[in-house]
Amino acid sequence: MCPICKQNLAASFAKDPILSTRRSMDQLNLTVVTSNVSSPIYPPLTTSVLFRLVIFSLCLLVGVPGNIAVIILKPNWNNLSHLTRSLMLNLTVSDLLCLLTIPFWIYTSFFGWTFSLTACKLLVYFQHCTISASLLTVTVLSIQRYFVIVLQRRCHQLLDKVLLVLLWLAALILIYVLVTEQLLKEGQWIRCIPQYSSEAQWLAVLFTEILFGLASCSLVTLSYISLHKKVRSSVFFNHPETSRLLISIILSNFIMFFPLYMVNMLAVLGIILKNKELLKFCADSWSVVKSFTFTNSTINPLLYAFISTKFCPFCTKNSSNTDERTPRNT
Repeated sequence: MCPICKQNLAASFAKDPILSTRRSMDQLNLTVVTSNVSSPIYPPLTTSVLFRLVIFSLCLLVGVPGNIAVIILKPNWNNLSHLTRSLMLNLTVSDLLCLLTIPFWIYTSFFGWTFSLTACKLLVYFQHCTISASLLTVTVLSIQRYFVIVLQRRCHQLLDKVLLVLLWLAALILIYVLVTEQLLKEGQWIRCIPQYSSEAQWLAVLFTEILFGLASCSLVTLSYISLHKKVRSSVFFNHPETSRLLISIILSNFIMFFPLYMVNMLAVLGIILKNKELLKFCADSWSVVKSFTFTNSTINPLLYAFISTKFCPFCTKNSSNTDERTPRNT
């Protein structure tokens, strides 16, 4: 997910608030020939770029093997219900697909965007879809655990495939409005960045990201707070490691995405108030906070596959076969 470039912000500060995509593409067409003749000048490695490269490298080295290990080993999955296993696998696959886009962003950090506009849009769309699918899966998983553990309601097995299809359809449809990337010439190199036809479109994209993210984080937080209360009230499940796990899930979901939503809200405020300094701060911050979304896909295997299944005894095969009013355990 690429940050909005400073040139896009500078255009918003002009007397005409319209951010012209056509103008940026015309500039690209006029200068692309000369850039091919001249010697290549690589993008500057600023502090924010170096920070992103470190985050990307760690996520690639840790997250990809971790998600692959979950798919192959399926730790503690034998005793889980069919729905829980399906959600776990869907979460792992979406996280893995998201992390596999990192090599492209590492490459563009050194050489700029050297591919076509279609490739730019497809890559960003694919990345957004996998991130949204991961967030939706985490949300559904938390709600499912709330129903099974707190309310002691079993989930019908026939809904598994329908639920997963609806989940991915929601991600595909929702993300369609968020992909506004275009190729823009910046100095001697080309970038694949968001471009907006108007301030209204920019605000619409920001509001969509904010509302979707806050709704997901709120549902996850409320579900696990209720689950935490249930665990603490039970003598058998009142274990310190269980409490630490649930708190870790809530905090990780909050820490990884809340900075992005805060910067987006500041950008909305900056656009409305025409505050140049605030928008510049958002432009400088986006490249940093958006890199944290990849770390979420890196730690998900640890939180949801390797650890949390040990402390989810209600989400088992046997739980779907027992009476709803009877406490369930492995």
